[in-house]
Amino acid sequence: MFKKYKAFSLLFLLLFIGQLLVTLYSLSAFVMIFKSGILLTLMVFFVQKTKLHGRFHKRLFTGLLFALLSGMLLLFPVIPVMYSWICFLLVHIFYIRAFYLDFRSAQELDKKNARIAILACSLLGMGFYIFLRPFLDSMRLPVMLFTFVSCMMLMMAVFRNLRVNQESFSLIFAGALLLVLSNCLMALHLFAGSFPLAALWINATYLSAQYLMVTGGIERKLLNK
Repeated sequence: MFKKYKAFSLLFLLLFIGQLLVTLYSLSAFVMIFKSGILLTLMVFFVQKTKLHGRFHKRLFTGLLFALLSGMLLLFPVIPVMYSWICFLLVHIFYIRAFYLDFRSAQELDKKNARIAILACSLLGMGFYIFLRPFLDSMRLPVMLFTFVSCMMLMMAVFRNLRVNQESFSLIFAGALLLVLSNCLMALHLFAGSFPLAALWINATYLSAQYLMVTGGIERKLLNK
C-alpha cells in the first residue's frame, strides 16, 4: 500500500510520527490536534478515491466521521466523556454494518472459517472481560457492551473472506485486529492500571488500524456480483 499510494502514505507517516512524538512527550494540547488531522486526512483521501460510491463506502466513511467526532469531543472538558464513548461505539457499529454488506453478498461461503472466527472471538472476548471484571465496578455493563461490539466487528471482518478480493480482506482484517488490540490496551490502561508508554501504544495501534481500514476500503472489490 505504501508504494501504491506513496504521497498519501508519506503524509500519513509524517503525521503519525508527529502524533507519536507529542504523545511521547505528553504535549496534551497537540495530541488531539494531530489525531484529528490524521483522521481528516484519511477521510479526505477516502472520499477522493471512492467518491463514496455505494453503501459500503458510505458506512465506512460514517465510521471515520464518528471516530473524528469522538476525539474532538474530548477537547471540551464541559462535555461529558460519555458522549465521546458513544461516538466511539458507533465507529464499530458502522464498520460492522459495512462488513455485513460483503458477508451478505454470499452468505453460504467459508462456513468453516466463520465458525472458527465465532468461537475464537467469543472465547477471547469472554476471557478478556472476565479478567477485567474485578476492576470495573459500575462500568461492567458498558465494558461488556464494548467487548461484544469489538468482537462482532472482528468477526464480520473475517466473514468478508472469499467475498472480496484478498488485498481488501487482508488490509481490513489487519485493521480490525489492531482496532481490537487498541481497545484492549485502552481498557487495561483505564481500569486495570497503566503500563509503560500506554498512550503511545494505544494511539499507534488505533491510527494504524484506521489507515488499514481506509486503504482496505479503497481496494475493495466484490467477487460475487
